[in-house]
Amino acid sequence: MAVLKVIEVLANSDESWEDATKKAVSHASKSVKNIRSVYVNEQSATVDDGEVKEFRVNVKITFEVK
Repeated sequence: MAVLKVIEVLANSDESWEDATKKAVSHASKSVKNIRSVYVNEQSATVDDGEVKEFRVNVKITFEVK
């Protein structure tokens, strides 16, 4: 039987929500091992002068506890 744990991570990107999600997983994987999935819980963006400047995600990362 596997035991799984979920953590919540916030990340941002100047490029896209997809890139912000990849950055969240990449950064979390430096200290969290056995990552199994990522769930994008929330997306937002900052706007300046009518243009999107930054994409933000709130993700839930699931990993197996050994």
